[in-house]
Amino acid sequence: MTRKAFKYRLYPTKPQQKDLERTLELCRQLYNAALQERREAYKKARKSLSLREQERWLPQVRADLPEYKKVHSQVLQDVIKRVDRAFQGFFRRLKARKGKAGFPRFKGRGRYDSFTFPQAYATGVKLQEGGKRVLIHGVGSVKVKLHRPLEGQLKTATIKREGNEWYLILICEVEPKPLPLSREAVGPEGP
Repeated sequence: MTRKAFKYRLYPTKPQQKDLERTLELCRQLYNAALQERREAYKKARKSLSLREQERWLPQVRADLPEYKKVHSQVLQDVIKRVDRAFQGFFRRLKARKGKAGFPRFKGRGRYDSFTFPQAYATGVKLQEGGKRVLIHGVGSVKVKLHRPLEGQLKTATIKREGNEWYLILICEVEPKPLPLSREAVGPEGP
């Protein structure tokens, strides 16, 4: 099985756009807080926090900060995974000793442009009305332009902002389709 991405344009209303931007902002704040937590733990106790340790604190974050209750729990888990992947990449580059390692940085306003539902096939994102709308958790039913049909089994869904436009990127697991054999030559013929 291989994975294939399908990118579709979203047309949110003004209130839906505010909800999408609010979700991005909350994800950005959580990313920065998780990064700060890892930095502080290392500075103060020379201790490295793991992905699981930080994920265990998410229910407490949602209990203490009511605005996070509107964001899907799996989206919040994915934010913590992004922080973990940033550190894994940093340590991998540090070990390779090729150029600068690039310590993970805080994300400023406008520098965090997507959030992901890791189990879109089960929860978070649902296609509606024959593909004319998509139901996004915390946002509602948003108009979508499905310009090509989806193939295979849906795995993840990412909502992405590019400039002033919004996109839905669906990752599907599909059967690989080998190309037919061809006897045609490519490039110049031999000597």
